[in-house]
Amino acid sequence: MSQHGAPPGPPGADAALLGFARALRAAGVDASAERVHAFLRAVDELRAGMRADVYWAGRLTLCGGRDDLERYERVFAAYFSSAAPAGRTVTVPPPPRLRLVAREGPVPRTAARNEEERPPPAAALASSSEVLRHRDVAGLDSAEREQLRRLLAAFALRGEVRRTARRRPDRRGAVDPHRTVRELLRRGGEPARLRRHTRADRPRRVVLLVDVSGSMAPYADALLRFAHAAARGSRTEVFTVGTRLTRVTRELSHRDPDLAMAALASAVPDWRGGTRLGELLREFLDRWGQRGMARGAVVVVLSDGWERGDPELLGAQMRRLHRLAHRVIWANPRKARPGYAPLAAGMAAALPSVDAFVEGHSLAALERLAAVVRGAGPAPVEGADRA
Repeated sequence: MSQHGAPPGPPGADAALLGFARALRAAGVDASAERVHAFLRAVDELRAGMRADVYWAGRLTLCGGRDDLERYERVFAAYFSSAAPAGRTVTVPPPPRLRLVAREGPVPRTAARNEEERPPPAAALASSSEVLRHRDVAGLDSAEREQLRRLLAAFALRGEVRRTARRRPDRRGAVDPHRTVRELLRRGGEPARLRRHTRADRPRRVVLLVDVSGSMAPYADALLRFAHAAARGSRTEVFTVGTRLTRVTRELSHRDPDLAMAALASAVPDWRGGTRLGELLREFLDRWGQRGMARGAVVVVLSDGWERGDPELLGAQMRRLHRLAHRVIWANPRKARPGYAPLAAGMAAALPSVDAFVEGHSLAALERLAAVVRGAGPAPVEGADRA
C-alpha cells in the first residue's frame, strides 16, 4: 500500500512516468520537480494502469499555462504509443461499476475474448517508451522508428538565454523615466505610480550542422527530425554537410515532419556521399558565419567526425568558428559505443575547439544535447587540450 492508502502502481510505473515528465521538459513544458511530485501523487491516488487517469493527472499537475496544453497533447500521444493522434483530447471513460459474483466452472468465452482485446495499461506503454529512449537509433526496427519519430516531433530546442539591450516593463526593476514622465503628463501632473523596467532576456541563435554522409546514414533521419523540431523556433538555422553545404532551414519550416523530410530530400543533393567537413565549414563561415549567423550563437555539429579532406584545414576552421560562436558543441553518435576514442583524424583535429563533446545515438542522448544547448547541462570535453 502507498502512503496515501491507494494500491501501488505496476512495477516500473514510477520510472516510466518520470520518463514522461522528462519528455515534457524536452518539449518545452516547465515540469518542475514540485509539479512532477504532484503528478506522481495524483497517479498514486488514481489508477496508474488507466490511460485516462494518467492523462488527466498529468494535464492538471504538469501544465502551467495555456501554452503548455498543445505540447502536453503532442508528448502524451507520442509517449503512450497507442494514443490518439497528437492534439486530440483523450476522452475520460465513466468509472466502471464493479460487483463481485461467485461463479463456478470455466470463464465464458466472451469474458476471455474481452480480456484478450483489452489494451495494455498506460504504465506498460510508458515503460516501452522509456526503454526506447535509451536504444541506439541504428538498431531500431520499423515500428520502433515510427514511435521514435512521434517522440521527436514533440521536441523543442532553445538556445542559452542572454541579456539584451532591450528593456521590458517590470514591477521590481529600475525606474523607467520616459514611461514615468509620460504617465505624469497623461494625468496632468497628478501623482502617479512609478513605471519600472528591466533588461529583456532572449535565447541565443542555434545553428545545427547535420552530417548526411554515408557513415551517418543510420542516424541521419533521426537527427534531421530532431533538427525539424528545433527549427520551429525563429532563432534556429539548419545546414546539411556532406560533399556540399546546403541550407535547409526553409525546407524544415513545414509544420508536418513528413512533408519537411520530403522537401529536404529534394533539396539535398549529396545524401550518403563522402564528408568534406573542413572545406564546408570554411564555406559556412565565409558565406554566413562571418556575416553574423555564428556570432554569439550556439553552434552544434552532429557528425561522427570522419573527414575525407585535410584534417589540418578542419582544425583551422574549427578554431575560427570557436572565436566567433558563443559555444561550439559536437554530438557524435559513435561516442556511445564501448571503447570509443576520438582517434579519427577529423575528430581529433576538431576536439581542441569544442566546448562540449556529447553523444547523439538515442532519444535520451538528444535530450541531454538539448539541455547542453540551453546551458542547463554542461558537458565539457574530455581529454581535449583547451588553451
